[in-house]
Amino acid sequence: MKKLLSIISLSIIFFIQSCNTNTTASGNPTQVLTAFFDAMQKKDMAKVKELSTTESQSMLNLMELGLKEAEKNGNKDMENFDKTKMEFGTAIIEGNNAKVPVKDKAKGDVVNFPMKKVDGKWKVAFDKTSIMQMASDKMKEGGVNMGDSLSKAMNTLKGVNMDSITKGLNEAMKDVKDLNIDSLTLEMKKAIDKTNK
Repeated sequence: MKKLLSIISLSIIFFIQSCNTNTTASGNPTQVLTAFFDAMQKKDMAKVKELSTTESQSMLNLMELGLKEAEKNGNKDMENFDKTKMEFGTAIIEGNNAKVPVKDKAKGDVVNFPMKKVDGKWKVAFDKTSIMQMASDKMKEGGVNMGDSLSKAMNTLKGVNMDSITKGLNEAMKDVKDLNIDSLTLEMKKAIDKTNK
């Protein structure tokens, strides 16, 4: 009887633990995004990358370089990731994708952060495609229709003589092919030296 009671107790503990796992950062898109903002504010890029999709890594590497450069120049401000200035909404989940609305309390702006479920865990999608989608959504919200803008640009190009553009590009490419990189590098170093004097 004691053995049966022990097995039942362990089963209950494992069940409760598994339920708790679903509400941790890996099981709830809003909590994952909140942890992402925490890590960004602390400049813990290892944690940021862990909470992001694999496709986001190159964009995050670029962001990390930018943060390091900003720090070198004395800008240590991570205010854009201050959770106290944000209001995290309830995730809208559609299969393995979700959007978490985040409201800037001061401005009232809302941005829907895309999330993806990867191997059963929610991850922040911070890749080029996701960022472009966020920007496109904000533009639509502001009354800018990307389709209309693209159509207008295409109509403008209809009147352009493509042969002359092609000829000009070919001539420019010929000049680039003939360019001596070593002499260009030397000239750039000279220019930098003059600027530093």
